[in-house]
Parts: sequence; structure tokens; C-alpha cells
Amino acid sequence: MKNKLVYFLFLIPFAAAAQDDLMKELEQNEKKEVELIEQTFKGTRLVNGQTVETKGAGELEFIFAHRFGAVNTGAYNLFGLDEAYVRLGLEYGITNRLGAGFGRNSVDKTMDGYLRYKALAQSKGVKNIPVTVTAFANAAIRTSPRKEDATYDITTRDRMSYTGQLLIARKFNSVLSLQLMPTIVHKNTVDKTIENNNTFALGVGGRLKVSRSIALTSEYYYRVNTPANDPYYNSLGFGIDIETGGHVFQLVMTNTRGLTERAFLTETTGDFFKGNIHLGFNVTRTFQVKKRR
Repeated sequence: MKNKLVYFLFLIPFAAAAQDDLMKELEQNEKKEVELIEQTFKGTRLVNGQTVETKGAGELEFIFAHRFGAVNTGAYNLFGLDEAYVRLGLEYGITNRLGAGFGRNSVDKTMDGYLRYKALAQSKGVKNIPVTVTAFANAAIRTSPRKEDATYDITTRDRMSYTGQLLIARKFNSVLSLQLMPTIVHKNTVDKTIENNNTFALGVGGRLKVSRSIALTSEYYYRVNTPANDPYYNSLGFGIDIETGGHVFQLVMTNTRGLTERAFLTETTGDFFKGNIHLGFNVTRTFQVKKRR
């Protein structure tokens, strides 16, 4: 009996150590169970369009987007620098996955509001999700021309347009991220000799990180169902992202002056390869307006 007691007392520290090791292993496994892949893109804008990124809960993002006139307008117009098209906007993170925003674009004096929701987040580990998927929905109203200045009857309903997108992205490594953007734009009233009420487009884009604070971006939207006499072009854009602390500064070149989905997806009037290139930039600044829990 004494020998058994001695053996028991001798084994207690080993059992305790084994239990501690087991608990540590379980804790490590819990931490490794789901590893979220973050910062697929640095901001919520790729060039003109959206990314899968959402703002954190309580974060407020200020967005200032600017496009100059077309480069091929010549020296008299200072290669487009005499013209300016601006969008000012705000976006707020309601939760880490759900955000809401609104803004005003000087092109056609358009006001827009939108929601974005991150339905899936790329992750690895026990829960392996290969892509991030964000749903984006936008409504916009074109306030120009004013009713008294219009040469035709125009109502509020005529001025409305709506956009729905699925943003599907994968961060392959710390350098490369790619994104697909199946999109539908509905405009209540159009000139049916040249446009459809519904425009379907498939966008592709990506980000290539070249240094700690600099990345190259690009995007292209192909419109699937354009009429034979469609006068518009597919939207194409390139950018350079420069991260400067709390700011993200994006230098861009694109064939569209529009800064809302309706404008750059369905009303791009310039051919990029014929010099209809608009230089510009996006500047975003994020503020934490609500304490994180």
C-alpha cells in the first residue's frame, strides 16, 4: 500500500505537467482553428470601383476622389488639368462586416448611397475559405439638369439608377491579390436607341505590391449586353497606391471621368488607347469615431 502511495505521489507532477502541455496545445489549436487573411487590398477603392474591404466597426472613412479632363484635349486645356471632376464621400463601419456610405459626384451632380456586406472572409486552418466575398448595393440620383432647365419632361424616377455587385477576391500571397466583379446596373430611363435599362458587366482587377508602402492596381469592366450602336466604352483604369500612415493616396489614370458606378460603368465616353485618359487621384482618411470593444 505504501509503495502504491509513493508511486502515486511520484506521478502527480508528471500528470500535472502533461495536463498543462495538453491545455497549451488545445489553446494553440483554437488560435490556429481560423486564421483570417487580412488586407487583400489596402482600401475600399481599387481604381474607380470597389474592393472587398469593409471598414471596422466604428470607423469613419472620408473619401476625396478627383479626375482631370482628358489628356488628348491638348496644351490649350493643359492636357486636361484645366478641368476637374470631384466626388466627396463618407463611409461608416456599422460592424466589421457591414458598412454604409454616401457621396456626391460633380459629374451630372449625382448623389449616391450604398451598403456593403462581407459575406465570406478568406481564411485558412480548420476553416479553409479560399476567397473573400462582399456584396455591394448602390442607389444614385442624377440631379442635373434642373427640372426648369430640362428640354424634356423629367421626373425623380427618371433620374434614378441602381447597382448590384458581388466582389470576389483572393489574396494569393503578400504581393498579389486578384478580384472578380460581376455587376448589374439598372437605369430607370434611357435612350433605348443606344442603351439598355439593364447593363451586365464583368469586372476584373488586381493589386501587385512592389514595396512596403507602394502597390500597383488595375481594373477593367467588360459590358456583356451592349447594343450594336452603343457609343460608350468599357471602363479601364490603372493606379499606384501609396500608403502614408492613416492616409491611402492613389494616383490613377483611366478613360472615365465618372466616379459613381452608373457613370463609369455605363457612360464612359473615352477610348483609353486613343488618348482619352483622365489623370487623377483618390485620397482616403480613416477616423475611429467609436471605441472598439
